Amino acid sequence: MSQNPFFQNIEKKTGVKMEDVMKLANSVQNANLKDEATVRGLIKQVADLANKPVSKEKEDQIVDAIVNGSQQMNFDTLAKMLDNKK
Repeated sequence: MSQNPFFQNIEKKTGVKMEDVMKLANSVQNANLKDEATVRGLIKQVADLANKPVSKEKEDQIVDAIVNGSQQMNFDTLAKMLDNKK
């Protein structure tokens, strides 16, 4: 997969291997997003993959939003939550 120039360009710009992204995507696809432990594990995987720390407070907000459906969840909402600096 990383032979594809598109993926090579993404890997070069982000420093994240597409193989790791695909593994994460596969794990999310079958994940029970109503299970808090599962969601916390996914948050940790994303944070590790992106090499971005997520505070306990931010993790709790994301978990609440996903598990309890306190917000309509999509990639845009999640990106805004992760970028929101407190």
